[in-house]
Amino acid sequence: MVSDRPRFHLDEHIPPLVATALRRRGIDVTTSVEAGLRAADDLAHLEYARSERRVIVTHDADYLRHHVHGIQHAGIAYCRMGDRTVGQIIEMLRLMHEVLTADELDNRVEYL
Repeated sequence: MVSDRPRFHLDEHIPPLVATALRRRGIDVTTSVEAGLRAADDLAHLEYARSERRVIVTHDADYLRHHVHGIQHAGIAYCRMGDRTVGQIIEMLRLMHEVLTADELDNRVEYL
């Protein structure tokens, strides 16, 4: 069975420009503010994203620790702060959207 394309959830540290650019490309994305999760803890973000089948896009290494400890999630796209430009992050997420399915990203970490 072919699954649908991944959808994304940007944590509050990812610039809003990323959401705008992805939406222009037809990619479904939410932000922490839109989801009512501003200042929420990581586990609240993970639960929201899992319930919505959204890959969390983050600079926060705490999500990697949650992954290692077996917390279930719909996928984590991690980029260490300052390692990539906003343009590079947008392009890498666009590529993930094109080549991976939501099922393939389930409980998986992708390093941007």
